[in-house]
Amino acid sequence: MANTISAQKRVRTTESRTEINRTRKTRLRHQVRAMRRLLESKDTNAAAALIPKTFSMIDRSAKWGIIKKNTAARYKSRITLRLRKLTAKA
Repeated sequence: MANTISAQKRVRTTESRTEINRTRKTRLRHQVRAMRRLLESKDTNAAAALIPKTFSMIDRSAKWGIIKKNTAARYKSRITLRLRKLTAKA
């Protein structure tokens, strides 16, 4: 257990930040999962409507440090490619 006052504060801060980060990561994963489900169901209109919200969530997560910037870029690239394939077939 932490002995100094500053170490005790760091423990409290870390616990609260961990909870916030966990919530943000869960929201990101749910958003990406919803987008992938729309792409798998080949619903191009709904997927196109959801893409700005998904990209915004991905970018904010990268900014907050929940995911790395390259990971965010990879997510966005793959989602975009899958959406383009669907619209090209339709």
